Amino acid sequence: MQPTVSELIVHDDAIRENTAAFARLTGDRLMAVLKADAFGHGAIAHSVLEAGAKSIGVTSIDEAVALRDGGVDAPILSWLNTPEADFEEAVRRRIDLAVPSVELLAAVVRGAVRAGLPARIHLHIDVGMARDGCAAADWAPLCALAREVEASGSVRVVGIMGHMSCADDPADPQNARERLVFANAIRTASRRGLAPAVPHLAATAATLTGAGGGFGVHRIGAGLFGIDPSASTDLLKPALTLTSRVVSSREVGAGTGVGYGLDFVASDRTHLALLPVGYGDGLPREASGRAEVLVRGRRRPLVGRFSMDMVVVDTGEDQLQPGEQVTVFGPGAEGEPTVAEWAAWARTIPHEIVTRLGSRIPRIHRTIEPSNHTQGAAA
Repeated sequence: MQPTVSELIVHDDAIRENTAAFARLTGDRLMAVLKADAFGHGAIAHSVLEAGAKSIGVTSIDEAVALRDGGVDAPILSWLNTPEADFEEAVRRRIDLAVPSVELLAAVVRGAVRAGLPARIHLHIDVGMARDGCAAADWAPLCALAREVEASGSVRVVGIMGHMSCADDPADPQNARERLVFANAIRTASRRGLAPAVPHLAATAATLTGAGGGFGVHRIGAGLFGIDPSASTDLLKPALTLTSRVVSSREVGAGTGVGYGLDFVASDRTHLALLPVGYGDGLPREASGRAEVLVRGRRRPLVGRFSMDMVVVDTGEDQLQPGEQVTVFGPGAEGEPTVAEWAAWARTIPHEIVTRLGSRIPRIHRTIEPSNHTQGAAA
């Protein structure tokens, strides 16, 4: 078996610390959102539950079933499904389901009847994003039908959920409007005879800014992995380090162009090092001409357009050796670029950087030594 040339190191201790911090902040009312393979971080469900999360949220039923197959026994909520989804399997596997419409409620009821068990559902209200969730005009009929099928024993309405659009800015007046919509939705459900015990409106940004507080459970995804959408705290710890190794290195003269289109042309004699990682692995091509990596304790620019499988580092007077390690990004403690910097270079958000990293790069779960921030033994 050939040695791995690129590795995505997942700092489990950072995820645990972030989880514990959110558990304290939310009064132990933390739902860990592990959609998209835990934001690209892999198998960390047991870690977050041990660190204080009480439940888990994902988008699809397939994601939830995979967690059950992995031994997760905590409550799991799936909130993005079409009427054709396997609701029978979801009910059998004790997976909570978000319901944003009468049509989806009918499909869930059919699955519950086939399973011979009541479905646990969270009615989903659109508070202002015009994305997922029930439109306010359709909310009362949805609640009325939910009460009817609850009385028949087909479902149990255990939650009401919404998602805020502008919670990263606590001063945005839209926050007050959306809180009012959510509070009205709870009152409407109550008037229709429903008594869900789990209201949840706040995700990471709304929790950190306080814009979504006061409604019970908090759904925290990005924050578990050190990403702060609100830019309101520096207490969260980034949880990924991406490294690669030099394939080859060469000295080139002034006037040498690099990559497709020769967008970069060396102004002086320099050294170039080739790394076997590119946009096929998830590095954003938009960052071409702006991104940097850490080489021998010093930042060096990536030059030329990113290729599918490779990028080129301008190492100046240093000629690197084949096999030498380069840090693409990390927590930043040693001067390496961070995920947030990569997001800025690619004109996107950190969420996209971490979730787009491909399966060609193996996830290596490790801890960070507190004394010097180097990678320790495998967890």
